[in-house]
Order: sequence, then structure tokens, then C-alpha cells
Amino acid sequence: MRRKARDEEVSAIAAQEPRLNDEITTRECRLIDFDGNQLGILPTAEAKRIAEQAGYDLVEIAPNAAPPVCRIMDYGKFKYDQAIKAKQARKNQSRVEVKEMKFRPKIDVGDYTTKKKHVLRFLEAGNKVKITIMFRGREMAHPDLGLSILERLADDLKDVAVIENKPKMEGRNMHMLIAPIPAAVKKKDPKKEEGKDE
Repeated sequence: MRRKARDEEVSAIAAQEPRLNDEITTRECRLIDFDGNQLGILPTAEAKRIAEQAGYDLVEIAPNAAPPVCRIMDYGKFKYDQAIKAKQARKNQSRVEVKEMKFRPKIDVGDYTTKKKHVLRFLEAGNKVKITIMFRGREMAHPDLGLSILERLADDLKDVAVIENKPKMEGRNMHMLIAPIPAAVKKKDPKKEEGKDE
């Protein structure tokens, strides 16, 4: 059973790759040369011969067209360029992490200030922050205390953050998700990044 599933997976991967040279089984194809010029509909054998004479591969780029479209190209170089583009796209992608900061309903002013500074630091780094108010025992009878803390925090951070998920109660905890305003996110200084590496 496992072997069959593995074979199907391999064939699915193979199906994503275009067919090359001798793998192309159709009688005729619409041929595009190396420079992108259309050469018209030719027998596949002749298209293969033209590709071989030019020193390139014949690649089926549109197998579902009638007739299929084939292009003369250096397939190895094409694959390499695609891999470089994909790597560059991943590199330029920014990842947003969700940090969490936990508060208690009876938090003191000093603790509140410290935790607010941590939340501010997370927001400046471009991360979203999940604020959690943890209730214990009889504190569950006073969810308004937790809500007032969340509202106070949202008011204190209104210049740098927006509320993404409004406060809501889940079991013994109350949650709120805040996200940074794009203008408030500090750009990473390349000089500082270099200093960290040394």
C-alpha cells in the first residue's frame, strides 16, 4: 500500500516537470526557437533535430495545447535561473511572528509599564502581539478588570498599533491581538546587523 502511494507521489512530481527531447511523444508540435520566434507547426522529430543542431533541449512548455507548444532552450540553465528566482523570493519575504505578553487582572503600575515597553519593542520589530489576561479563582467573576487593562493598553499604544482581534474571553483567559502600524515599524539598520555578526 505504501509503495503504491510513493509511486503516485513520484509520478505527481514528475508530472510537474515538463517533458524533454525524447520524452515528447506527440507527432507534431508548435515550435518556438531559442530567441522566442515562432517557427510554426513541425513534426516533433524535425523539431528535435533542429534543437540538437543548435545544441539545446526541446522542452514541451504547453502540453495541453493543440498541437502542444515546444521551445528550444538550455533546460539546465533555465532550471538554475528558476531556482535562483525562487531563492530570491524567499529571501525578500518578510515573516511576521506573533509574540505573546501575559498580564494579570491585578497588575501593578510598575509591572504594567515594563510589560508595555516589551510590547512596544515587539511592535517596533514588526511583530504582532497577542495580549493575554490570565484569571484565577474568584477573578473570573470580574472580567471587566481584564477588559479595562486591555483597553488601557490599546489606548497607550494607539500611535503605533491597531487592534486586529477585539478582546474576547476563552476559558480562564481573555485575549486581544494587536498589529503594528506599518509607519511605526523601525527599519532594520544594516550597520547594526553587521555589528551583531562580528
